[in-house]
Amino acid sequence: QGLMMLVATLGACLGLLAVAAAAAAGATPARQDTPSMTHRRQKRDWIWNQMHIDEEKNTSLPHYVGKIKSSVNSMNAKYLLKGESVGKVFRVNAETGDVYAFERLDREKTSEYQLVALIVDKDTNRNLESPSSFTIKVHDVNDNWPVFMHRMFNASVPEMSAVGTSVIRVTAVDADDPTVADHASVMYQILKGEEHFTIDNSGLIFTTTKNLDREMQARYEIVVEARDAQGLRGDSGTATVLVTLQDVNDNFPIFTQTKYMFVVPEDIRVGSPVGSLFVEDPDEPQNRMTKYSIVQGEYRDTFTIEANPTRNEGIIKPMKPLDYERIRQYSFTIEATDPTINLRYLGGTSNKNKARVIINITDVDEPPVFQQPFYHFQLQENQKKPRIGSVLAKDPDETRHNIGYSLRRASDKGQFFRVTKQGDISNEKELDREIYPWYNLTVEAKELDSSGNPTGKESIVQVHIEVLDENDNAPEFAQPYEPKVCENAAQGKLVLQISAIDKDITPQNVKFKFSLSTEDSNFTLTDNHDNTANITVKYGQFDRERAKVHFLPVVISDNGRPSLTGTSTLAVAVCKCNEHGEFTFCEEMAPQVGVSIQALVAIFLCILTVTVIALLIFLRRRLGKQAHTHGKSVPEIHEQLVTYDEEGGGEMDTTSYDVSVLNSVRRGGTKPPRPALDARPPLYAQVQKPPRHAPGAHGGPGEMAAMIEVKKDEADHDGGGPPYDTLHIYGYEGSESIAESLSSLGTDSSDSDVDYDFLNDWGPRFKMLAELYGSDPREELVY
Repeated sequence: QGLMMLVATLGACLGLLAVAAAAAAGATPARQDTPSMTHRRQKRDWIWNQMHIDEEKNTSLPHYVGKIKSSVNSMNAKYLLKGESVGKVFRVNAETGDVYAFERLDREKTSEYQLVALIVDKDTNRNLESPSSFTIKVHDVNDNWPVFMHRMFNASVPEMSAVGTSVIRVTAVDADDPTVADHASVMYQILKGEEHFTIDNSGLIFTTTKNLDREMQARYEIVVEARDAQGLRGDSGTATVLVTLQDVNDNFPIFTQTKYMFVVPEDIRVGSPVGSLFVEDPDEPQNRMTKYSIVQGEYRDTFTIEANPTRNEGIIKPMKPLDYERIRQYSFTIEATDPTINLRYLGGTSNKNKARVIINITDVDEPPVFQQPFYHFQLQENQKKPRIGSVLAKDPDETRHNIGYSLRRASDKGQFFRVTKQGDISNEKELDREIYPWYNLTVEAKELDSSGNPTGKESIVQVHIEVLDENDNAPEFAQPYEPKVCENAAQGKLVLQISAIDKDITPQNVKFKFSLSTEDSNFTLTDNHDNTANITVKYGQFDRERAKVHFLPVVISDNGRPSLTGTSTLAVAVCKCNEHGEFTFCEEMAPQVGVSIQALVAIFLCILTVTVIALLIFLRRRLGKQAHTHGKSVPEIHEQLVTYDEEGGGEMDTTSYDVSVLNSVRRGGTKPPRPALDARPPLYAQVQKPPRHAPGAHGGPGEMAAMIEVKKDEADHDGGGPPYDTLHIYGYEGSESIAESLSSLGTDSSDSDVDYDFLNDWGPRFKMLAELYGSDPREELVY
């Protein structure tokens, strides 16, 4: 930096010498303090390039800057200036050509000015010389002190750093001309914090001690001052630097206690916290690498200690179930260490710390414990076994309760299995491996008191039952086949190659045999002895007019024990073909599905069962209807009495009541035809009282009996009406009705032409009707 200042100083001196030489060559100063002007003769009579003036000149205004000279010697000449600063900053004496500055100049604002000099005729303002441009340069003086761009800086450095560790570089700027010696040179000094930090002339701050401990003091404040080489300084030449120490792992953990005691129940879950071991570590959480370990005791495989650096603690957790009946207290020594710490930070002290841990176990009433985590049994399909396997559970407590077993029905929705109180599992139904090859049961074990009742403590275990396969499925086609053959196929033409599968577990040495159930066909089956068979044309030449589809039953048997045989049918379509043997037209066929004998028997049994159930339901309903009809009580009949208060339509009302039924019976004396069974009768019985006859008219009980028989017969064969008789009371029928009023309230027995005593001879079914008609002569009840 000193070399740079020397070079700058030499450059400034050379510049001053050049200015002095130019002044000696041709400029004639008017006063002692007049800056020089340089010019050289060219084609024009006069010209110059520069004028110089010091900034912030202390003399009184205006300042003399220089003189404009010309070879024109005319009393009528006038000097002029042109430029932005002319008139405000610079002016020229029109008679003498002297240039003056009327303001104090600041080089840091404007370092030079560009002006134009003119010499013109006073009368005509015509140029006597060509205009000439020149520059006025402002010389720098040391009038500015260094200034920091920011008054506050933030920096950080790791704690315990070595001496000379760089922290931050701060920079101050001096606005003076850097080419002038010592005008813009900046020097730095620490005013506060020099006991831990220092700064060089480039503004770089670094440490001077190695004992910067964050746990003792986390932040430092440094005040830096900047001044130039000549000692010029000001208020803005200071700045504050806040240094934050970054944490490093330089502290080892220390237990807050020498002994820790915990009490936990024996049924605590594996991985649940037992308690916390707190340590002191002033480092930040990211630098706390505490490791906990059990150093004395035989329980390293029973407990583990997990570190929580955020809370400075170690959490003890069990790695296996605890058992009060086996171990009631655990005692061991633990150690806390930090393997990542740098020992040079500790100054040779130990990085290990120890403490004692005692864990007391309390007894709880535990549920039964099964001897195995799960059970796996095997059972042959289509068999009932009184004992598939057994489960066993024990009470781990000292009381040693008896254990009872049960099966969760949610795991055995089909109710195929049962479990005894001793834990023996059996199946109540035969199992089919092809439907469910595995059954997953849940068995419950409950503690029983002395009376054999559950105490509430229970546990469960999974029981997996594997259903073993046996040969109980006949082989069938491996896939649906749709064979086709040309109607002009030659003898021996291959139609199709077939293969078979078996729903049972197929062994590697399975052998299927193929044959035709009948030889009366135009096809031949050849067993290839590799579980395939070829269907070929036997004679050749098919007749589509005679049969467009040939059904070919194929018998397939396996080599299981016992051997099973199934029959599948091939539907071979006879198609029209072209001369190349390509099919041109075939009949559309529904897919054929082979059905085994066992499937046919099962279908037949299902149909028979459904038929028997439907027949039983029909008979029961028929018998129930008859019993209900014969067994109606008096209260039931009274409940069916319906009263109508509205007036009927009389003879005009042909939709609600048909009187012609009674009239036809009375006139003809013959039994009217029975209506069709599918004709639904009206809601109320169409019964009317026969019209009154004049004295001597014929009619008697026989007609009423015939009418009742007809209605009874209609009711017996009516499948859509209610299964019981109904009684209706009609208050008024209408004046135009030939039956007049049907109400029995206003009619006495003397008006009736019919003697109803014969109803007593008709048996118990008409007993109530006979009592109603015979007991009160004021009422007539029409049925």
